[in-house]
Amino acid sequence: MNVLGIPPAALRDAEALELARVWIAERGLHCSLRVGLYADDGASGETRAWAIILADMAGHIADALSAAGMGSRADLLDALADRFNAEVASPTSARRGEWGVEAS
Repeated sequence: MNVLGIPPAALRDAEALELARVWIAERGLHCSLRVGLYADDGASGETRAWAIILADMAGHIADALSAAGMGSRADLLDALADRFNAEVASPTSARRGEWGVEAS
């Protein structure tokens, strides 16, 4: 198993929470998500929070790809957004699983 390290800030913060783990296993994508932390604000709170998380992750991905010489951050971020929207509109695979909302 090839596991990523925990960010130093998360190690220092006694109240840090893991929100997502994403794996490629058995030829497919598998993930664990902690949803419900913003449920007090209903669906709008949850969707707002997860949109910020996804956008921040996309920015980090664009930064890393740009640092690896794969293009400008702006072009890479645009490409990620375009491909994200295409995947949402027409998924390349079905999602299966169980979901529960965690109390905050």
